[in-house]
Amino acid sequence: MSIDPPGEPSVNPSPSEQPHSMAPLQPPIEDAAPEEPGRRASETEAEQHHIVMPNDANPLGTVFGGRVMEWVDIVGAISAQRHCRAPVVLAALDDMQFLHPIMVGHIAVLKARVNWVGNTSIEVGVKVTSENPLTGELRQTSKAYLTYVARNEEGRAVRVPRLILETDEDRRRFADGAERRRERLRRAGREET
Repeated sequence: MSIDPPGEPSVNPSPSEQPHSMAPLQPPIEDAAPEEPGRRASETEAEQHHIVMPNDANPLGTVFGGRVMEWVDIVGAISAQRHCRAPVVLAALDDMQFLHPIMVGHIAVLKARVNWVGNTSIEVGVKVTSENPLTGELRQTSKAYLTYVARNEEGRAVRVPRLILETDEDRRRFADGAERRRERLRRAGREET
């Protein structure tokens, strides 16, 4: 049974509406703060552009992987903060892949969006693309999944708004994020709560 008004986009489905394989989700929306009923995944999008300069690169003329990781963390944190409107800290970096190098003089384009949310944690997917400014050619170079935890002024974890899932793509990303969370917990030897 859905708790969404007719004609409204779906919000994280209740556990009873989920296939058995999905992770337990946040409490029903009634338990969330009334002023924060949820935020659309599309509202969490963040994008950055960087011209790769010689000081960003190794002797081969390609960007340092650590520099890309720094940019990924920053754009991921912006996306997470757009969702929860609170400070966030990086808790986990999953599945960082470097698929192709980015050359000096090319433009690194980073796109981030919230995939999944729990009670206090937020998973953000980040895609990195290289743009050749002379030809316009685009090539995906990296991707990563980052988990952030929202914090209050005292540094304690705080509840985050629910994620409103508007499209089939949003729902797929949410289900994939829940699966990655289960895998993170399994690797850490922790049970899901």
